[in-house]
Amino acid sequence: MKVRLLDIAHARSGDKGDTANVGVIANRPEWFPLIARELTQERVTRHFAGMIEGEVDRFELPNLNALNFLLHGALGGGGTLSLKTDAQGKVYSTALLRMMLDVPDAEARALGLPSA
Repeated sequence: MKVRLLDIAHARSGDKGDTANVGVIANRPEWFPLIARELTQERVTRHFAGMIEGEVDRFELPNLNALNFLLHGALGGGGTLSLKTDAQGKVYSTALLRMMLDVPDAEARALGLPSA
């Protein structure tokens, strides 16, 4: 089953210098293990290919049912130096929530996931 990340999580993003920070929080605690499995550092790096120049760091916050990603080299030098339209990285959360997840049908049904 295809599942939109947007339908099972919410996110926020911001900046710290030239690094965008993206937090992804599961809408339900039982959905966090799926999100943690699917949003790997490698997958997020591929998702933002061409948008960021540096590496992606991933941090798990299981007590919050959340993941935090640092997207290095994402902001063209940072807020006061950048010529990018979104120099503070506010749209990176929306961009990540557009990701589609392939979830086995049985798992999706067991978790009560909405389909795309």
